[in-house]
Amino acid sequence: MGHQTFITVEQLQKNFQEYIPPLKDKAAMDEANRCLYCYDAPCIKACPTGINIPSFIKKIASGNIKGSARVIMESNPVGASCARVCPTSELCEGACVLNDASSPIMIGQLQRYSTDWAIRNKVSLFGKGQSVGKTVAIIGGGPAGLSAARELARFGFDVTIYEARPQAGGLNTYGIVSFRLPQDISLWEAEQVKALGVKILTNVTVGRDITAEEILADYDFVVLAVGLGNVPQLGIEGEELEGVYDAIQLVKDTKTKPLSTLNVGKRVVVVGAGNTAIDAATCSKRLGAKHVTMLYRRTEQEMTAYDFEYEFAKQEGVEFRWLSAPTRIIGDENGKVKALEIVRMKLGEPDASGRPRPVKIEGSECTIEVDSIIKAIGQSKLLSVIEAFGLAHQNGIVEVNEKNQTSNPKVFAAGDCIFGLGNAEAMVVDAAQQGKKAAYGIHSVLLPNKNASMV
Repeated sequence: MGHQTFITVEQLQKNFQEYIPPLKDKAAMDEANRCLYCYDAPCIKACPTGINIPSFIKKIASGNIKGSARVIMESNPVGASCARVCPTSELCEGACVLNDASSPIMIGQLQRYSTDWAIRNKVSLFGKGQSVGKTVAIIGGGPAGLSAARELARFGFDVTIYEARPQAGGLNTYGIVSFRLPQDISLWEAEQVKALGVKILTNVTVGRDITAEEILADYDFVVLAVGLGNVPQLGIEGEELEGVYDAIQLVKDTKTKPLSTLNVGKRVVVVGAGNTAIDAATCSKRLGAKHVTMLYRRTEQEMTAYDFEYEFAKQEGVEFRWLSAPTRIIGDENGKVKALEIVRMKLGEPDASGRPRPVKIEGSECTIEVDSIIKAIGQSKLLSVIEAFGLAHQNGIVEVNEKNQTSNPKVFAAGDCIFGLGNAEAMVVDAAQQGKKAAYGIHSVLLPNKNASMV
């Protein structure tokens, strides 16, 4: 990446360390003792994976931290990651009855306290089940794939994960910035799954290294848990210039390359206003950019980023430019980005997403100087994989029934490939629950007379 800015290696490393400190023992104990341990607790209902929150908090209060971690991970196989990335203020903490009296219990921080203890002490929380003599292939080792694998292994299935990247964990390992979710957290979750006898084959891409036909022939069941592809093109002049980046790739680079090799320059524009756009903007700030602007064609009310992400970006000094869209990228004589032409927008009638459609205001174009432009306008669906398995889908969203079973009875699906069409939201915690749901679906098809209620 071009346009070197001066920042020491030590400062870069400090910038990318977790920015929220963990609770100390006494603080965790005090907070746990504030909990009312509600009967029929609203916080449990607000958690997509149904963690028994009063139970895990009560175990902290009694000093049983291993038991606390087990309660968390029982319901959520990626519970250590979710302790850091869940929008708790909108979920469990938002439902806490103490919101009306004082302040909600710090559920996310307590969840992190217990799972961090389990990581530090290298404990194994679960064992594999007695073999049922059936095999399952899971395509994708992200939150949904790991959750499905964990549950299936406990049911006694012989499970193999096919993961295209060098390590498992998906979004949690590669797509969320280190100062919110360090890589070793998601890798520990993958190791917990591996310890149950699950085979994780990395650097294996379906369609390149193995075909869908081979997988369908070799396994009794398949779980499609692929994430999403690259950020699509903006469709404007100048996208090929040096200094135009994909937000997903930028975040991945900060987690896999020496930080001193990543330089986005002093003036950065991020196009988009979702959680990934926030990550790209805050990454840029921490890489040394002086001026970072997020450009969004709608208003603050329509942005898709979580509220806590938005607040964090503002605290980091990120500027927001609403009702603005890029129209042309301008380069210098060396083929590098030097400016961005933008146009003002106004909101029209709702589009297919239900949000007001942005409309250009003719003659409102202006140009701003930039060193880098980062695209964060969503991600494309992995249609090639979906179609290789011959699955029914709507615009890349795989169609599933109440058991997460696809149009092919032996193929189930979970995660980003099914989000939409009313199938929960694109959150890590939802992916975990959908992975569990696929596993329970397979279990119910194989052993219809054996009850295995969803945890």
